[in-house]
Amino acid sequence: MKRAICTVTLALWAGAAQAVECRLALLLALDVSSSVDATEDQLQRDGLVSALISPEVQAAFFATDQPVALAVYEWSGRYNQEVLLDWRVIDSRAALVEAAEIIADSTRSHNDFPTAMGYALGYGAEMLKRAPRCLRQTIDMAGDGQNNEGFGPLVAYREFPFDGVTVNGLVVNAADFEGEVGLIAFYKGEVLHGPGAFMIIANGFDEYERAMRRKLERELTPPAIGALEQSQGSSG
Repeated sequence: MKRAICTVTLALWAGAAQAVECRLALLLALDVSSSVDATEDQLQRDGLVSALISPEVQAAFFATDQPVALAVYEWSGRYNQEVLLDWRVIDSRAALVEAAEIIADSTRSHNDFPTAMGYALGYGAEMLKRAPRCLRQTIDMAGDGQNNEGFGPLVAYREFPFDGVTVNGLVVNAADFEGEVGLIAFYKGEVLHGPGAFMIIANGFDEYERAMRRKLERELTPPAIGALEQSQGSSG
């Protein structure tokens, strides 16, 4: 009986896999609010590009025959979100390099608006609606500050379609006063969302590339994607 149940389960999983275009829709959100200066913005932009084409992340992208769909947007104030890379299926190394080149050539859209993370998450939820059909959906919120304009993440999760969506965090803990009682606690309590959600901490923008590479490896490696029972809120 157990063998029959396993056979049926595997058959259902195989059928579901054939019905979708990719194993993961990964949406990366970059903070360009006024707390991020020009040098820091360049560090995060260059860091993302370098992380995407690193050997470790490339290996994770192509660890299985099922590709990953990737998109990137930047956010700051309530109505200040811009797409840097629209949805594309990364089905080859050439496609990944092309996506990285588009991000490398991007220019910052805004630099003088506050941190409206709830609005940014709502924007991300709308982007996921038009993503390719994938087995999983993940949004990555990278930021160096707490929400300080409009509704916060918890309201966004209540008002926008986040069922089955995982929201991870890349915390740029650049300010001395933030620490465990500030930005990190905010991400743990309000930003992380959904099955297996986790955050990676960068101690300043100089560590952005390292943190992004570690986060992408964890998200893209198949065992991590399938680990539904990871404890929410783990950091690295």
